[in-house]
Amino acid sequence: MSKESGKDCVHPNLRVGFIGSGRMAQAMTKGFLSNRVVDPSNIIASDVDKAMLKFIKELGVNTTVSNDEVVKMSQVIIMAVKPNMVAPILQEISPSISNQHLVVSIAAGVTIATLEQNLPSGTRVIRVMPNVSALVLAAASAISPGGSVQTGDCELVTSLLSAVGICEVLEEKHLDTVTGLSGSGPAYAFMAIEALSDGGVRMGLPRSTATRLAAQTLLGAAKMVLETGRHPDQLKDDVCSPGGTTIAAVYQLEKAGFRGALMEAVATATLKSKELGKEN
Repeated sequence: MSKESGKDCVHPNLRVGFIGSGRMAQAMTKGFLSNRVVDPSNIIASDVDKAMLKFIKELGVNTTVSNDEVVKMSQVIIMAVKPNMVAPILQEISPSISNQHLVVSIAAGVTIATLEQNLPSGTRVIRVMPNVSALVLAAASAISPGGSVQTGDCELVTSLLSAVGICEVLEEKHLDTVTGLSGSGPAYAFMAIEALSDGGVRMGLPRSTATRLAAQTLLGAAKMVLETGRHPDQLKDDVCSPGGTTIAAVYQLEKAGFRGALMEAVATATLKSKELGKEN
């Protein structure tokens, strides 16, 4: 894409930098480009892993091994590294950060306080909890702003994240729960798909067919919730005919503690996220 075509972008002049070029950075970059949110010539990414740089460079963006170069070339800096690396890298780039920068962290469990403590006073920061479904542009993300954000900062980050899925603005106290629900949630869904597929195979279906049917079933159910706006309980009741197969199956799930197990999973992951926040 030429610089001229950048005029068609949502944010044609916005310069975005990624510190860390792993799967999430690659997914977000794909979303920005496929939805024409940011021009590729205005995106730069750094990483110590040259293989990761190679992957993200193939998307048509700029790459570097210097985190400081990312800061100097960017207005929005997205911290896409492991939680334990956030504070050291922030301390490294801190001398180059000014009030012209907006620092966005997608590291699980790293608090706004940690971000602000490792950056110059008054730095604009936003904490984000995305999920792995950004890889297929179907992420569920939540953001929480720091104390020094300016008018329009949350709207800008929401616009960027909406390129890879849906985005909610929440108080930071809710982000650990978001981590336990949607951050870890894809794993619960993958397990459900695998279990449904196993059930199909047990009853005679070919594995490939069972897995495709299971995955499409969860996808379709999710779309019905999002697009109809109806409560999941109402949609479930629509499928449960009196004396039918579905209500018999739902009864078995209730006996096995299906809903309680999922609720406990969210609670357990939430508490783990809070622990990570204290460590980082």
